[in-house]
Amino acid sequence: MATVTLSADFAYVMLTGVASVFMLGYLAERVAIARKTHKVEYPTMYSPDNMLFNCFQRAHQNTLENYPQFLMLLFLAGIGFPRAASVCGLVWIVSRFSYAHGYYTGEPAKRLRGVYGYIGLLGLLGLSITNALRLLEIV
Repeated sequence: MATVTLSADFAYVMLTGVASVFMLGYLAERVAIARKTHKVEYPTMYSPDNMLFNCFQRAHQNTLENYPQFLMLLFLAGIGFPRAASVCGLVWIVSRFSYAHGYYTGEPAKRLRGVYGYIGLLGLLGLSITNALRLLEIV
């Protein structure tokens, strides 16, 4: 049976996770401001009349849709590769700002400015798989 021990460097992973919470807060705040600016009242999620507000909402919603996978992969990858996982996580976090700010232009195609986040996410996926294979003593 394999034993997992966390190194002190796992603190980088923890701090990356905390940074992601601040990123989510920022995106939520931007939606709240857009909601007031464009007069879209709660509980309306998307406006039938205001595409720009919808772009703000969609940038936040898409991030929330991907957040559970990100967190799981961050912490699984961080068990064996804490520094690499933290760097990959930070790439993903920064890319979400690029994604959102591209969307905020009102031209949804500009959200692709954040496509580099897949480098971080795929890195976390690879590191997580490697950790699992290590625990199974396959590699």
